Amino acid sequence: MDAFTIKDLENLSGIKAHTIRIWEQRYTFLNPQRTDTNIRYYNNQELKTLLNVALLNKYGFKISHIDKMNPEEMKEKILSLSQVQAQQERIINELIQAMIDLDLDSFEEILDNFIMARGIEKTITQIIFPFLEKIGILWITNHINPAQEHLVTNIIRQKLIVGIESTGSHFRSDKALLLFLPEGEHHELGLLFIYYLLKSRGVKVWYLGANVPLKDLEYVVSMKKPDYVYAHLTSVAHNFNFDRFLQAFSIKMPGQKLIVSGQLTQNYKKKLPGAIQMKSSLSEVMEYIAML
Repeated sequence: MDAFTIKDLENLSGIKAHTIRIWEQRYTFLNPQRTDTNIRYYNNQELKTLLNVALLNKYGFKISHIDKMNPEEMKEKILSLSQVQAQQERIINELIQAMIDLDLDSFEEILDNFIMARGIEKTITQIIFPFLEKIGILWITNHINPAQEHLVTNIIRQKLIVGIESTGSHFRSDKALLLFLPEGEHHELGLLFIYYLLKSRGVKVWYLGANVPLKDLEYVVSMKKPDYVYAHLTSVAHNFNFDRFLQAFSIKMPGQKLIVSGQLTQNYKKKLPGAIQMKSSLSEVMEYIAML
């Protein structure tokens, strides 16, 4: 796509829309177009520029100074940032830019270099998850082409599967977990990461995958009798009813322990039925897995 809203820019850069408007008035690096109804929209290059400007500004460069830089100078200054967090944010921005340009070779090379330097687990927690959080809003609002989503998520999926296949543990837990996504949920990157974490810590895992009907889950639960069933919900179909799903699970599989994590849990305030628990942040997920 080549038409981002000011809200998209705010979500991706962390710069408030009000500040972006002020920068537009005072400086030259952003020149949005306007629709027939006078609404701002920004092209790919302006998004990439703002990501770079926001990063430099966050780590000590004045906007007036940044405004005078040409693209090469800006790139050089960004590469010179020495803080660990700044380097991670730079890499995440590079992934966003490669995705926008559909530069899949660069996208994969960025991930491969970080995996080689830091390992798959740090790549996931420090790079992939923050990247997915940043661009998730674009997928929900259809502000990027579905082909962009599929291409980059398939690259990430491949890295996760390689990580799962190559990991192991000298420790053995006596717990067994069944991992699945309910009908309407096709985004399995989060669940694959849970699979990696569990396997790397010696936990027995059965992986059912995405878009699993409840009756199929019920059958496998009755056969395998896992200690826990686990679902990570990112962005389910519009007709998916979270409350109804939780109720149906507790009725069909009474007493079965279910752990649910992911974006849909973050604002859930109702009392949970049956033996269901929610983990609403990555730190809560990590704590839970460490206790198994």
